[in-house]
Amino acid sequence: MLCVFLGVLLASAAPAADRILTPDADRSWSRRQDKAIRARLDQGELDSMANLLLFGTSFTHQPRVSIANLTEASKSGVVRARVDDLVAGLRNPGDNERLSFLRDLLLREGVGLESPQASLFVYNNLLRALQERKTLAQRAAEVKPASILDRASLFHDRGLSLDTSILPDFSLDQALRDLKMRGLLRQGQIARVAVIGPGLDFIDKQEQSAFDYYPPQTLQPFALYDSLVRLKLAKPGGLSMSILDISARVLDHVNRARGRARKDNGYVLQLPRDIARPWSPALAGYWRALGDQVGTPVAPIPPPELLHGLETRAVRIRPDVVLACEPVDLNIVVERLNLPESERFDLMVATNIFVYYEAREQTLALENAGSMLKPGGLLLTNDQLPESPRGVMRQTGITVVRFDDQDPTARDAVGWYQRR
Repeated sequence: MLCVFLGVLLASAAPAADRILTPDADRSWSRRQDKAIRARLDQGELDSMANLLLFGTSFTHQPRVSIANLTEASKSGVVRARVDDLVAGLRNPGDNERLSFLRDLLLREGVGLESPQASLFVYNNLLRALQERKTLAQRAAEVKPASILDRASLFHDRGLSLDTSILPDFSLDQALRDLKMRGLLRQGQIARVAVIGPGLDFIDKQEQSAFDYYPPQTLQPFALYDSLVRLKLAKPGGLSMSILDISARVLDHVNRARGRARKDNGYVLQLPRDIARPWSPALAGYWRALGDQVGTPVAPIPPPELLHGLETRAVRIRPDVVLACEPVDLNIVVERLNLPESERFDLMVATNIFVYYEAREQTLALENAGSMLKPGGLLLTNDQLPESPRGVMRQTGITVVRFDDQDPTARDAVGWYQRR
């Protein structure tokens, strides 16, 4: 997405008067930073296009290409065939929402889809993304993390990606269980929640969970709502959720879902699982139960023949749950909502968000979150955030989450940051 989205404020978002720039930062710097951050959205979408090229099945019958067999696939002509098929799909996207979006993106980039330039652009974008992947791997290998949460702003110069998966939602669920068990969250305590950058499933970066045979969807708001009700931390029907994002695509997606919910139409989540990917019993149990507090099971979309070994399920989220989620255009690094104390949040969450920012930006984001929390309110995130000595937020604990009981590296961690 382009920086043309700067300042886009959808009808249901908070009025401009309720959004203020971070008061302790230089305002001219804040405005420049806001523009620069939003300009990174398009680069993130081009990263997603590279993943779609390798793993997608909605535009081609060619086999998927893993990073491990990329050289072989290039020599055999599979990569070239997938490039040709993707460009053909971009020229005539039909009702494929992903292809329609990428078509518009490339046209804004000045790429002529009817010329050889289109195939060259798609191929060169793949090479760029692969080189970036290599650079990031080298950077990660050089980092000496201070804690399991410390990812050292690894993506500070990368495009902002919207892609996500079920794993961060499981991490949040486990952190909430931990907090309840320790008595730090009480039954019925959570009434107002904010999700920072919930993501919009385009196609995941990992081959095992990269699927595009169903429409784009956002998972985290509904997964979080589901966990809070299941754990009895929120009362059914008594939860309001703000979705804070800078992506016009995310905000528009949620707004359209709310429009359908007003007509009593629910929001269907597709939940495929690659059974060849080892999961812990706790993660598998979470997947099987996800959505049962906020919706009802429905028949899932059948995966294409190219995908083998998928276990699938789907859930239709109730309209009242969808309507409880309100999208707000807000850049957490340089903006905050000017909320009266009675309307501040009990809980905020942000997964795989702050790794895209440098230390100063992370500190500002932490304090902006703190300004929107009630005293004692919590921000849950899987990143280590630098604390301001005079700030209102302090890290008070951490939950370590394992995705595979047999693999000690298959894990995540959620830090608890609390407003004093």
